[in-house]
Amino acid sequence: MSQGYQIINQSAIHYMTFQVVDWVDIFTRQVYRDIVLDSFRYSQKEKGLWLYAYVIMSNHIHLIAASKEGKLSDLVRDIKKFTAAKILKAIETEPESRRDWLLKRFEFAARSKSNMKTLQFWTHENHAIEIFSDKFFFQKADYIHLNPVRAGIVAKPEDYLYSSASNFVDKGGLIGIEYFDARFIDGSRKTTYW
Repeated sequence: MSQGYQIINQSAIHYMTFQVVDWVDIFTRQVYRDIVLDSFRYSQKEKGLWLYAYVIMSNHIHLIAASKEGKLSDLVRDIKKFTAAKILKAIETEPESRRDWLLKRFEFAARSKSNMKTLQFWTHENHAIEIFSDKFFFQKADYIHLNPVRAGIVAKPEDYLYSSASNFVDKGGLIGIEYFDARFIDGSRKTTYW
């Protein structure tokens, strides 16, 4: 099995991407975004998630995170499993005009994988990249926070509600984050906007 984009050092800070199968635009509805935020909050409080930066886009999530317990793969697995189950349940029970189409997409994705049950929400990849320097941390944080700007949703990163950009600017934000403590000192803390 390839070692690329896997979490090898379970205690290290990683940049990751969680992608919805077939790039389905699920996070256009607040109810689904809130499930992700609730999962992050729970994982911070109960499972030792250190969340440094995040953005929830329409069909994927970028984040920089680490595990206080040194078991990042387990933490990521649990977050994805929980959010998938809750979001699929919400699709079935909440008002959703795309219900049939969404469930068919997730069923089709599951059928293409022999180890899946009936529905697959997330892809299996996390595109995990270990953060190895201050410069790389802030490069990835900028990339994360500029996603809504590049998508034409907002003019300034901190104006996008479902992102940690406002945490970086004024310590606001929908959920708390860990502030990068310069464990990796290489003298290059240049960012695009803060």
